[in-house]
Amino acid sequence: MTACGIPPAAGNVQAGASEDHSAKEKRLSFSNWTEYMDLSEDKKSRPTLDAFQRRTGIKVKYTEDINDNVEFFGKIKPQLAAGQDTGRDLICVTDWLAARLIRFGWVQKLDPANLPHAYSNLSPQFRNPDWDPGRAYSYPWQGISTVIAYNAKATKGKEVTSVRQLLEDPALKGRVGFLSEMRDSVGMTLLDSGKDPGDFTDDDFDAAVARIQQGVDNGQIRRFTGNDYTSDLESGDLAACLAWAGDVVQLSAGTPDVRFHIPDGGYLTSSDNLLVPNKARHKTNAERLIDYYYEPKVAAGLAAWINFVCPVDGVRAELAEIDKEAADNPLIVPDAAMAAKSRSFRSLTSEEEARYEAAFAKLTT
Repeated sequence: MTACGIPPAAGNVQAGASEDHSAKEKRLSFSNWTEYMDLSEDKKSRPTLDAFQRRTGIKVKYTEDINDNVEFFGKIKPQLAAGQDTGRDLICVTDWLAARLIRFGWVQKLDPANLPHAYSNLSPQFRNPDWDPGRAYSYPWQGISTVIAYNAKATKGKEVTSVRQLLEDPALKGRVGFLSEMRDSVGMTLLDSGKDPGDFTDDDFDAAVARIQQGVDNGQIRRFTGNDYTSDLESGDLAACLAWAGDVVQLSAGTPDVRFHIPDGGYLTSSDNLLVPNKARHKTNAERLIDYYYEPKVAAGLAAWINFVCPVDGVRAELAEIDKEAADNPLIVPDAAMAAKSRSFRSLTSEEEARYEAAFAKLTT
């Protein structure tokens, strides 16, 4: 990992838990992605978060400062490597980065006594990731489905149904977006090539990267994006792209021309996860917030607004009370057919991660 500018795990000697000031300091700092928390109709309040603050007396400093996992890791890496407080009590990162932080020993083990709802209500499909068995260090905030999205107005009514079409359809040239997350872009390309992202070789990976590289070289791909592709897709500046399903559900509600497709070969599933960094001052307060969002009624309120895959078991009935259409949407509560097409990107060794990320970085710079 050192070759990628990432400090070795030996840096853990300086890291670790610090004194928990939760009892005396009724506050916490929470870093999250944009548009990943419910808003009131007037956009002036956050109903579920405000309710937590009223119930507990804990003031939450909520910051939307995550747009891309690699970029965010660059922000917090120096403090974590030096064993210093990042200024954040709770962070939300995608599973591969969560795995890296756990592997480096840069996040704190959670106290099950503070997480009764989370422990009981976590959906079975999220309980035992190979990078955090039993969820000792993390709990999922939301599940993520990577799909194909397109703006029907920009494509003149033409459906976009495959990665191959994204990479080869001349009508889309210069108006295609891929994700800056290596696992999403390469994983979907692997699936399009008939390979399983949960079980692939170096040669398979290299072939997928070569396909994407060709799309860069010939101008088919306009750019690689984090969470910021949404405005371009909505406006039609991007005619089609790889996208996260929750974003597509939100966008299509206001812009009916924004549509999605699940490729016949399947789609990629991952999760964004809540973790407490080392040296955080308010660990117990952070755990209370995690647990709060595993109450089905609270989880339903969140899911009805952000529209990603809810990781809370039993949420469908509560969600139906708020929004029956959302409760029946397989992008939010997957049905059997949707679940059958789901695939996950396998865990990587440190050596694989360094090589794969370096190869992908050459595409995006």
